[in-house]
Amino acid sequence: MNPATLDDAKNIIRKIRRTANLLKNTVVVVCPPFVYTQSAISRRGPSTLKVGAQTVSYEKENSHTGEISAKTLVDIGVEYVIAGHSEERARNDTDEIVSRRVKAIIEAGMNAVVCVGERVRDDGGGYLETLKSQIKNSLADVPSSLAKNIIIAYEPVWAIGAKEAMMPEQIYEMSLFVKKVFSDIFSQNQAMKTLVIYGGSVNFRNAREIITVGKVDGLLVGRESVNTPGFVELLKAVDDI
Repeated sequence: MNPATLDDAKNIIRKIRRTANLLKNTVVVVCPPFVYTQSAISRRGPSTLKVGAQTVSYEKENSHTGEISAKTLVDIGVEYVIAGHSEERARNDTDEIVSRRVKAIIEAGMNAVVCVGERVRDDGGGYLETLKSQIKNSLADVPSSLAKNIIIAYEPVWAIGAKEAMMPEQIYEMSLFVKKVFSDIFSQNQAMKTLVIYGGSVNFRNAREIITVGKVDGLLVGRESVNTPGFVELLKAVDDI
């Protein structure tokens, strides 16, 4: 629920749009609170700046007070939607609910940013089975023909809000594991094309190393995304790779 005011939201968007105009190798997807979505959308905006939503209802239109449908988001120009964010999972979004959200997103023609990640990292490697099950269940019933509209955001819960991000070498290992599971669900060819991004204590100081050593395709940025100076520096660092 950040920022708290429309003026602050417009100020953040304005500065990000200005930076996005200079990007050559990077696409920025801004996912503001619903009430600021249209303020973030501009027909004159650069092609390197896209607008997404933080979540969506898996229901169709009609009697679902307080919910936002995929059709509504498409109509106003949203192209990406996050599904299964750790905070939503903590509020009782099961894998089944995440799967239904993912289907609603991609069947409407948008891209689903599907968040997955273990809550704890045990020495015995049990977290791998936990993550594997979470990925498979969160993508259950997703048509293979629409797998191209899925982006996997690996977001280990234990690393969110931590002093340091996960070690880049470990991020690389986990990105390979995520692609292997994706391959088991769909195909090796689709897994090779699927984008895997990382989230968890990302900032402008560690972004470059996470991309280069961790070999992920992008970043899911939390706190740093509303720290505009830091986020602008992060974008510049990543785009310069």
